[in-house]
Amino acid sequence: MASTAVAAYGMYPDRIALNQVLKTLNQGGFSNEKICMMMSPVHPIASVVREAKVLGDNRQASAVTAGLIGWLSEFGAVVIPTVGFFVRSCEFFDAIVEGKSPMGRCGGSSTLEGLGFSPLDAERLERQIRQAGVLVYISCRDNSKAKWALDLLSGTGAAESGALNQEELVTVRPEVISSFGRSASLGFEA
Repeated sequence: MASTAVAAYGMYPDRIALNQVLKTLNQGGFSNEKICMMMSPVHPIASVVREAKVLGDNRQASAVTAGLIGWLSEFGAVVIPTVGFFVRSCEFFDAIVEGKSPMGRCGGSSTLEGLGFSPLDAERLERQIRQAGVLVYISCRDNSKAKWALDLLSGTGAAESGALNQEELVTVRPEVISSFGRSASLGFEA
């Protein structure tokens, strides 16, 4: 995805009920194929993926692991730095897999830059992800869909949310609440 991306993102702590956030996005009209997630290598899901033994001795644990990996594979992309990645959507392929590197970009700030973040924001967000965070990114076809996604992300408890468009990155931080009960501090960053 180029730097002219139209998208929304939310940054969450690893203790968030991620399935509820994703369910809210789906109910809001965003298909799994339009959703990309990056999560910390210390996230509980990352631990399960890292230690995956689908054909292990414990059939119940193997079924749970297979179910989790199947669920992750339903999304446009899921990146867990130092663990691995799943890419289902062509839309996210170039952002995650760099042709020159056999390991792809696999979760570094270059992946975030590939999604349309500035180098400065990519580094900042990468640090937050590695410190036990989850970034949920929604590709949108236009700014009005990005605004809707931003409202949904803000409403699901994102510690930070923002929208990318052709002109600017709009960041919304929850410490400033509008009269509508939603986050409303709009800071324009280069």
